[in-house]
Amino acid sequence: LTLLLGLPLALTAEPPSCTTIVPVTFDNATIPGILGQWIYIAGASKYPPHLEELKAIKHATFSFSPGSHEDELNVTEIMRLNETCVVDNTSKVHVFQHNSTLMHVNGQVTSMAKLIQSDKDLLIMKHLNANFPGLSLSARTPNVSKEHLEEFKAQLHCLGFTEDEVFFMS
Repeated sequence: LTLLLGLPLALTAEPPSCTTIVPVTFDNATIPGILGQWIYIAGASKYPPHLEELKAIKHATFSFSPGSHEDELNVTEIMRLNETCVVDNTSKVHVFQHNSTLMHVNGQVTSMAKLIQSDKDLLIMKHLNANFPGLSLSARTPNVSKEHLEEFKAQLHCLGFTEDEVFFMS
């Protein structure tokens, strides 16, 4: 709760440096390092479809497992959308090694993202949807350190997000 109350102050303060948004260059350890379960902590997006989803999601976990091809991951998502529990294990993530990009494919809907350099137990993704910025924070556990939260807030500020545009999961 203390971390959430400090969010408005952190987002309105001058950013320490906007050089914190450094995409990961994929190597042989990148994809094995993101396999397993993640808990969605927070997100912000100016992309209208993602913004609507962020407003509806109350809790979400997801996991990555190896797909049928080297450049593909299976995704299982468990979400509480408003008061409804939704389980989706039909989506995939395509891995593009040459430009260190991930593409989430769920039916006919695709979205692109880059991993941001961070801790091995933290997954910060910069979402690439036309000219609409987006950033999400997931972790291996439901709690993140104050330092990790500060890093995420600084990156949000660098992308021009205000406190009202950040959605934390319960």
